[in-house]
Order: sequence, then C-alpha cells, then structure tokens
Amino acid sequence: MQAYGRVPEHVAIIMDGNGRWASARGLPRAAGHRAGAKSLRKVVEKSGNIGIKRLTLFAFSSENWQRPRTEVKVLLDLFLRTLRRELEELHANHVRLQFIGARHRFSPALQQEMSAAEQETRHNCGLQLVVAVDYGGRWDIARAAQNLANACIQGEVAVDTIDEALFARYLHAPAQSAPDLFIRTGGEQRLSNFLLWDLAYSE
Repeated sequence: MQAYGRVPEHVAIIMDGNGRWASARGLPRAAGHRAGAKSLRKVVEKSGNIGIKRLTLFAFSSENWQRPRTEVKVLLDLFLRTLRRELEELHANHVRLQFIGARHRFSPALQQEMSAAEQETRHNCGLQLVVAVDYGGRWDIARAAQNLANACIQGEVAVDTIDEALFARYLHAPAQSAPDLFIRTGGEQRLSNFLLWDLAYSE
C-alpha cells in the first residue's frame, strides 16, 4: 500500500452539488446523481486503501423529502440499485456497512435491503462505512434526549450521572470517534443539519 502522511481516522462527507453539476452541463439532475454514485465508489475504495477507519456519508437527509417527488424517486431508486450492486464487493473487501436515520419512511423493500446488508457485513473489520439516510442532526439529538429521559423515568439512569459521554451513547450514530475531517462536495460551507453533535470540533 502506498505510504501517506497523517491520515484522519474518521471522515464525514455531505455528498451534494450533483444536481447543480448536471444542470451546469445541460444534463438532467438525475444524471448528476448517477455521476455522484460513481464518484462515491472511488471515495469508498480510496478511503479503505489509505487507512481511514470510518467514513460517514450523508446520502439522504430528512429535508430531502421536500424535493420534487420525481427527484426523490430517482434518489431512492439509485440508492437501492447501488446498494444491491456494491454489497458483494464491499463485503469481499471487509467493509462493515451501517445505516443511521429514521428509515421508517422508506419502502419495505429498501428497509429490508438495508437490514440485510448490515447483517451480512456485521463481522467485517475493515473500513466502517456509515450511511446517513432520512437523517437530521436535530432529530438525532431530540431522539437521544427523549430516550435518555425515558431511561431516567424507568430508573435505568440517575439524572446526576448524565454528562456528554453518556448523552452521546443515546445518539443514533455508532458510539465511536467523532469525525476528524468534514467534507462538503458541493462547495457550500454549512452543516445542513448533519451530525450536529459530532462535528463540533471537526476540521
């Protein structure tokens, strides 16, 4: 493997700008989303090659449901096809795949594919690929607060033991290192409700 300098342990990426990329070239937005999926394949492969341990991707935000219905359908169909096409190779390369987000608004077929992919790759010890779908940072924090409050009511957690570390355990993202590096591909410079808790000190 080629030698690299200091490699971040955890990289988080908002994959946006695909529609604008296509429009600027006189192409339908769907063409941009397909091109983005191809680029993503290279990113995942390269991340594993250079020693990144965890890659978290913002693939579909909770706000994406507000896009035109036809574009939402294109995005979800592309997501399902990409998952089916890439799973075998991801598994062969020891990638562990996990999904974070609400999920319940997706079709039963897509939910089943996601669960099956997690189950098949659960013992892999290579790159940990976390895909955020129907995810929002505020939703994640509110959900964590609700679950932690319920744990206090049930007597499972004492109020005076709550600190940042304990709260983080109730977030939807796997409880591991926060991202060292945050990338937004479309050129915008905002978080857009992505991993609000975890990105507090990311570069």
